Amino acid sequence: MAIALPAALFVAMVATAFLSGIFGMAGGLVLMGILLALLPLPAAMVLHAVTQMASNGWRAWLWRRHIRWSTAGWYVSGCLATLGAWTLVSYVPDKPVAMLLLGVTPFMVRAIPERFMPAALTRVQTVASGVVCMSLLLLTGVTGPLLDTLFLRTGMDRRDIVATKAFCQIFGHLLKLVYFGALIEQAGALDPVLAGLGIAASLIGTSLGKTVLDRLSDAQFRRWSNHIITLICAYFIGHGLLLLAAGAGYV
Repeated sequence: MAIALPAALFVAMVATAFLSGIFGMAGGLVLMGILLALLPLPAAMVLHAVTQMASNGWRAWLWRRHIRWSTAGWYVSGCLATLGAWTLVSYVPDKPVAMLLLGVTPFMVRAIPERFMPAALTRVQTVASGVVCMSLLLLTGVTGPLLDTLFLRTGMDRRDIVATKAFCQIFGHLLKLVYFGALIEQAGALDPVLAGLGIAASLIGTSLGKTVLDRLSDAQFRRWSNHIITLICAYFIGHGLLLLAAGAGYV
């Protein structure tokens, strides 16, 4: 393996973990886009799962006192039910489909009228969120934008959001690793060098991001989170459309 690729990925993984360490999101979305551009989809999913489990695991530990355990438990139950259903299908999307889905889902959530999106998630809504988010995780590798949008509509403060979402994401990425690393026919291989670099980068970036999060107000956290989600998702929509056009021979 040429040294340039691992070095570039290490820098990207530190930077994206730093972004996630601040906002509890966005970093995994950016990293997924980078991995999809450089690796086959199953391999990208597997490496992304390992790095995100490390990043979210460390973030959940750092903010463990703020985890809303009831919310996390109901969410994980929805994820488990979804994995069981998806093993019957073993579907792997094309890259353009994955890119477009990465981009459009937060805008779809924002389009839902406020009266249908209560500020406090009930148990049924939390399980349903786990089902939908886990499905998106297996389609695109990332569920952050959708989960971020849902959590930002709750009454949790920034620490509760980051901690609870990190715990939820550990299990989501673990199940994604099981699906793409073992259950589907074209299972992705895990390069041990890249995996080790990803774990180290996740710990470094997440720790650095915590110091910035401590200095943000809840209003700043929510405002910047929404802006970042919008910019990143707009990019993925454009990139997905370009991939579709290229596949159809239009570019």
